[in-house]
Amino acid sequence: MEFREMRRKRQLLSQDESLSILESATAGTLALLGDNDYPYAVPISYVYADGKLFFHSAMAGHKVDAIRKCDKASFCVIAQDEVHPEKYTTFFRSVIAFGRIHIIEDEREKLEVAKLLGNRYNPNQDEALQKEIESGLSRMLAIRFDIEHLTGKEAIELIRQRQH
Repeated sequence: MEFREMRRKRQLLSQDESLSILESATAGTLALLGDNDYPYAVPISYVYADGKLFFHSAMAGHKVDAIRKCDKASFCVIAQDEVHPEKYTTFFRSVIAFGRIHIIEDEREKLEVAKLLGNRYNPNQDEALQKEIESGLSRMLAIRFDIEHLTGKEAIELIRQRQH
């Protein structure tokens, strides 16, 4: 698959910097093809592991219907959004991932995703996590986003600051 190149290449973050943003952030916006082919963008927490993004969801809803309808998706994380009104600009850093999204059907993989998410958002709470998984796993949908293309971008002002 061929993906569009970023127009402002000077502002392109390295793959390592882009991955670092994915590893450290806790939420982003998942964009899907929704009802009547309208774009559907939903804020969602996630975990990044092994080159993939993982989410959890209720068993039904707009997001689930959209994923079942079309497996193409994008995911955006804003790592910095600092408004500088006197300069009429924003000092930003963000990444966008493009890829294929899938509902996880395998129970073992679903359990692993639940553990990944639990440890990301409530680390070192193994006993509490186990109880949560036992009570809620059957009502949880696990979702995997296979990243095919990742780009990161930052404000030109941030690049200039580092160069000085």
